[in-house]
Amino acid sequence: MFAQLPERQMHGVRWVLTMGWLLIIASLLYDPWTSALTTPDHPWSPLRLQDTCIQVQGECLSEQPYPLGTTLFWGAIVPSAIFILLVFGHELWRRICPLSFLSQIPRALGWQRQFKRENKKTGKVRYELAKVDSNSWLGRNYPYVQFGWLFIGLCGRILFFNADRLVLASWLLFTVAASIAVGYWYGGKSWCQYFCPMAPVQSIYSEPGGLLSSPAHTSEQLITQSMCRTVLPEGKEQSACVACQNPCIDIDAERTYWNSLNKRETPFLYYGYVGLVIGYFVYYYLYAGNWDYYFSGVWVRQPDQLASLFSPGLYLFGQVINIPKLVAVPLVLGACTAIAYGGGRWIEKRAKAYSRRHQTNVTIETIRHRMFTLCTFGIFNVFFIFAGRPLVQLFPLSVQYLYDLGLVTLSTLWLYKTWRRSPDLYSRENLARRFRKQLEKLQLDVSQFLEGRALSDLNTHEVYVLAKVLPGFTREKRHQAYKGVVRESLEEGYVNYSSSLDMLHQMRQELGITDDEHRIVLEELGIEDPELLNPSRQRSLENQIRLSGYRKSLERLMLLQSKQPDRTALEPSLPDSAAVQSLRRQYSITPQEEEWILSGFSVNASRAKKAEFLTAQLPGLIESYRALNQPMLHEHKAVLTLLRENISHKKELIVRSLLETLDLLQSEPAAFSLAQSLQHAAPVVLGDLLDQENWGDRLPPDILHCLIQPGESPVSCSLEFSPEAILGHLDVLLQEQNPMIQAAALYMIAQLDPDRSLAIARNHRHTFSSHLVQETIDQLLTWQSSSTEKLTLTQFPTLEKLVYLFNSDFFHRMQSDTLIALADRAEVRPYNQGDVITEAGDTCRELLLLIEGDADIHYQTESGVHVEQLHPGQTLDELEVLAHSSSENTIVADSERTRILAISVDTFDDLLDHDLDFARRVLELESRQLQRFVRSIQPQFP
Repeated sequence: MFAQLPERQMHGVRWVLTMGWLLIIASLLYDPWTSALTTPDHPWSPLRLQDTCIQVQGECLSEQPYPLGTTLFWGAIVPSAIFILLVFGHELWRRICPLSFLSQIPRALGWQRQFKRENKKTGKVRYELAKVDSNSWLGRNYPYVQFGWLFIGLCGRILFFNADRLVLASWLLFTVAASIAVGYWYGGKSWCQYFCPMAPVQSIYSEPGGLLSSPAHTSEQLITQSMCRTVLPEGKEQSACVACQNPCIDIDAERTYWNSLNKRETPFLYYGYVGLVIGYFVYYYLYAGNWDYYFSGVWVRQPDQLASLFSPGLYLFGQVINIPKLVAVPLVLGACTAIAYGGGRWIEKRAKAYSRRHQTNVTIETIRHRMFTLCTFGIFNVFFIFAGRPLVQLFPLSVQYLYDLGLVTLSTLWLYKTWRRSPDLYSRENLARRFRKQLEKLQLDVSQFLEGRALSDLNTHEVYVLAKVLPGFTREKRHQAYKGVVRESLEEGYVNYSSSLDMLHQMRQELGITDDEHRIVLEELGIEDPELLNPSRQRSLENQIRLSGYRKSLERLMLLQSKQPDRTALEPSLPDSAAVQSLRRQYSITPQEEEWILSGFSVNASRAKKAEFLTAQLPGLIESYRALNQPMLHEHKAVLTLLRENISHKKELIVRSLLETLDLLQSEPAAFSLAQSLQHAAPVVLGDLLDQENWGDRLPPDILHCLIQPGESPVSCSLEFSPEAILGHLDVLLQEQNPMIQAAALYMIAQLDPDRSLAIARNHRHTFSSHLVQETIDQLLTWQSSSTEKLTLTQFPTLEKLVYLFNSDFFHRMQSDTLIALADRAEVRPYNQGDVITEAGDTCRELLLLIEGDADIHYQTESGVHVEQLHPGQTLDELEVLAHSSSENTIVADSERTRILAISVDTFDDLLDHDLDFARRVLELESRQLQRFVRSIQPQFP
């Protein structure tokens, strides 16, 4: 609601509120006027002292006229902040908070701590803005630090500065100084994110969102919620985010909420805060022995607050408990916090157990979310039973009833809105927004289906329904749109390589995208930008926003300098001007990030640069393919086939991506040089794709002619690769994401250089997470310690089964996850010549794959027995296995050493049930076999 209010307007509001806040602090130090409104004989002031006895520990308190600073601060300002957080969300509070505003003074003045970074190669010096390291003690424990400050603050209120104006002013001024100091010490909103004691309160009341707050994950606005922003001289707003925290509540509060839901500190903050607030208000009763002490508001005007620090702190059942108030306050508040935390965790466990017993299909995350929602709803209403009540009671009863009714109504509406939220719903809405953006990029004609509405008006379900009925939304465009969603999700850190399959599952179901196609998309993206799938590189939405802010600032600077007649336009590599250096410091830009940003200024230049990068990869892949085709490696043909097909698949993906770039560039000058480079680098793969696909209809004739004309030199395969050169290529394959490729490459390294493979196994095993590679490493180390015989594939049981599965006709090119699952549960069986493998009439309980030797199938026909020979790579009785029927033929081993890979029907059925992509591939394979069988018998009939 308030996210899109102009920053200049909000800047003025911040000034007014900050000056008002400072004025209240000043009034705590000097205020000779307002006490006149509290004199008992004032003719009209509702704040005048009443002639009533307020008992504290059995004795009446004597009261004197008092200034109103503390009454207004505790009775109006603090409750207003809580009200704003629940109703309007943090996006309003963070934009008007005086402390947040004051913490930005060092940034506005350019006085912020910076780190000096020197490039040892070039000697260039850069300065980087200091930020809190997420791996530091503070970065890991800041929620406890903030809650600790909140606990100290509430204890301090009761003990020191509820009524003592001088101490309260000192505390507030200390807080102001601390916020400014943090603003100097760390960049961004580090005070708000890591230190402010109000931060836990903000999270509890404003996450996953306020009643009237605007959602960020479905917004098409570049600047969302309370994101850091700046106003350019021309009046345009621009992001000023420096990625000081990830995830950031200022960018997307709901994303921050779901991200923190399962963190260990979150239950402590929610349940502990409930106990802390209840303990704070209950203490007034435990101290005075009655509620009149609190509701009269006398606690904000006691002139002798500090004098009571060592007086008895508890009064129960008419008896003074001789525990000093200085000890009793933290004792009561700490005990209430601990009890509430323990009780909250106990109730949460009982709720989870109940859900499991009754199979309610409510996820653990949803249970915890609803527990937190009830905590916020309950403590908000408890808070306003007490907070501001001494002032509210001065109004007529009708106003008090309206006040209470309004608070309960608003909090109930908030409860209704928040109760229905879930991580799954947030994810679906998030992905639908990304998909909607990709549809807009495709420029499809959707007006006839929307009846005057825009794409942005469609809800999550409608946008997918639209995609299914759009006539121009072909399979190719669906692939392109999904690829754009995956790329954006990876860039923003919303998913990574391993989590993307599960996180995007719902979207694939809506669009009809198979798991196989998803993996192809990941392979394409990995080819186009290898860093995108690099698990060691942390990506985040905050970092993307930071880089975007720098890019826009740089573009504006270039535009301004180009308009100056006495200065030449900036070159692509910007000079180290003071303005550019200032931007680099502000956004903490590294040389690599700056190079990436500069390459994206021109769309076509970026495409050409990407094409240049892809083309440069082709010679290396071709060299790797040739290295794995050397005669010295022929005995390892089965393993090499797996590795070579991976390389061929990569080459095909690169060439297809380059053809798509040529399609976008059309007749641009860069297209001709790209076409020539492509034809020279990979003429064989290029020719195959041009023959198989309709690129002739998409590419300009001159570009197509350039692609199909023969190269200057014939293609040849070198047979002069040394073992060391081959090992270099295998080392590259060892860095692949696919565990099958990693294990196969490690096995081949062991064949060429056992010492090298053992060094990898000992020193780098922690870099491999797959159990397949870990098993391969264990087998290598066992082989080294137990025998000096030559290493064979049979010594690696799982890898051997994978290699034969991959090379078989039935399982060829199935996904690695499926093949690994099959290999884990398959069994290798040896047979001698003449042994019966299966006999006619046996129930087919296993799918059999011939991996070594030969076998004969004996068919019983009307004319006698017909024998057909099977060779390695062929499956036996797969149709009978799928149908759970009996074998109609007898299969006999026909070589001295015959080995069969057996996959039980239970394993096969389990994979068919749980892996839809595997089921689809099996049906396709069987359909093709049936078609071949039908064609083979058709000539027998007239």
